[in-house]
Amino acid sequence: MELLTISNVSKEFGVSTRTLRYYEEIGLITSTRKEDFAYRVYTEDAILRLRQIVVLRKLRIPLKQIADILQSGNVVVAIESFERSLAEIEDEITALSVIRDATSVFLAKLNLENDWTALLDDGSLLEVVDALTIPKINFKEGKTMSELNQANEQLNQLTDKQVRIVYLPPATVASAHIIGFNPNGAKDDFYPAAETGRLLREFIMETNLVAVKPDFRKFGFNSPTGYDWHPNDATNDVDMCEDHGYEHWVTIPDDMEVPAPMTKKHFPGGLYAAHMIPYGEFGEWELLWKWLERSTQYEFNPGDPDCMDGLMEEHTNAFTHYSNLKSKFDPTGIQFDLLIPIKWKFFCT
Repeated sequence: MELLTISNVSKEFGVSTRTLRYYEEIGLITSTRKEDFAYRVYTEDAILRLRQIVVLRKLRIPLKQIADILQSGNVVVAIESFERSLAEIEDEITALSVIRDATSVFLAKLNLENDWTALLDDGSLLEVVDALTIPKINFKEGKTMSELNQANEQLNQLTDKQVRIVYLPPATVASAHIIGFNPNGAKDDFYPAAETGRLLREFIMETNLVAVKPDFRKFGFNSPTGYDWHPNDATNDVDMCEDHGYEHWVTIPDDMEVPAPMTKKHFPGGLYAAHMIPYGEFGEWELLWKWLERSTQYEFNPGDPDCMDGLMEEHTNAFTHYSNLKSKFDPTGIQFDLLIPIKWKFFCT
């Protein structure tokens, strides 16, 4: 079988290049390099492994359990994972059935009486609802209706409750920015996001920023985006474009010096729509973008066209991560806010 580049694999499986790299970072798949070839490529065995991962993810098996299944090769481990997943799905089906029955009762009463306020005073109806309450179902502790609704809607769209509206204040930032491949010609695992991340980590450690500015914030974004990029396309292969770049920011005290090749900049701040993801789930950019398209209150407020029009990703638990920084990048537990600059569609007077 012909070796496939990360771009080919991304498009064939509908998985972003960043997600593929995350799968490599946690040891689910491996890639290789061809001599004098800048792109990472995948063998037939790696493609088969990725196909298995995609199937298991569609069956809602968590990545941790997928790793256990693939690494052990033990059918008992697979059976236990599927049984655990099936039990959770059955719980959700039962809960949704309860909601359906309760809603049907409300609808029937409303059609008969044509009076919404009377429903709240109907003791017999309340008894029916009480008989169908969630505690009657054998849920795990802490399971809530909002979590069940979120699980049902997550595959299709974000709701207003899942998107936060935040104001980012103006700030002085240290910027690490690289366009294209390694200028020194190295082929081993170089791409702009990784290299700017390395520069930023070194800067944070050398300046002891965790102690100097414990409220620091860390952001990243494509700059420039390269070609054929759009947030609705989960298979964008911007990292593989020679005219693609990545920029990392960290907020710093106004009087802090920033050594080359990094630069000091001013971030004007602004209003943003934010959606939190675990590291690796960058395909949810599409969900956030579609949420904004449906919004009746907010619209896109593009920023600097050289900075992905203001679209950014914030490492929300950066302080914790850099307070326990290891010699090798560890993505475990990292969270990101996907951020889109917005403005009101109208103002009340």
